[in-house]
Amino acid sequence: MFLVGLTGGIASGKSSVIQVFKQLNCAVIDVDVIAHQVVQPGYPAYRRIVEAFGTEVLLENGDINRKVLGDLIFNQPDLRQLLNTITHPEILKEMMKETFKYFLQGYRYVILDIPLLFETKKLLKYMKHTVVVYCDRDTQLKRLMQRNKLNQEDAEARISAQLPLKDKVHMARHVLDNSGDWSTTKRQVIVLHAELERSLEYLPLRLGILTGLVGLVGLLYLLTHYLLPSL
Repeated sequence: MFLVGLTGGIASGKSSVIQVFKQLNCAVIDVDVIAHQVVQPGYPAYRRIVEAFGTEVLLENGDINRKVLGDLIFNQPDLRQLLNTITHPEILKEMMKETFKYFLQGYRYVILDIPLLFETKKLLKYMKHTVVVYCDRDTQLKRLMQRNKLNQEDAEARISAQLPLKDKVHMARHVLDNSGDWSTTKRQVIVLHAELERSLEYLPLRLGILTGLVGLVGLLYLLTHYLLPSL
């Protein structure tokens, strides 16, 4: 098994691309789902967020008000960094659990949906392949304004808070261009999936585990048939 890091930018179409991979029965770890999970009441990150940002970021039912928190951190980089410091370790822990589960199920590769893959660089060394979902800035701005009902100034502020997509393109091994019609993007995803499935990069880890298991079986045989009876 090998890991594929997939990233993009706000309103680039990354979530739609992920859905296509899922339809192709790929193993996908959606960090957005995990990010929602780890800030639920009862999780360590929830308590630390309330301590750091106060009860004004809570809904009446006690859940985190993601819109209020999002508006707060997008305009203040220091607060955004503070939130990342709180949530990222918990997100990473859950991602590792999911990765191990897919490994046991025999998948050739696992897609890790990591929004800050190139910004933090912490997980890059573990990725055999990196993928960026790209669209040009004008398209990104238009989509974000329509999707989130934002004016141009607020939409541009949110885009500017992230590493530009054109920079991520130069860092990624694969680029899925979502600037045009969706059918073209979908074909790109299907072609990339076929390429990853044909890759033999899953073999080293699989063979390494197999070799280790064979060695363990041999050791157990030696212990049970020769060493232990003589004790």
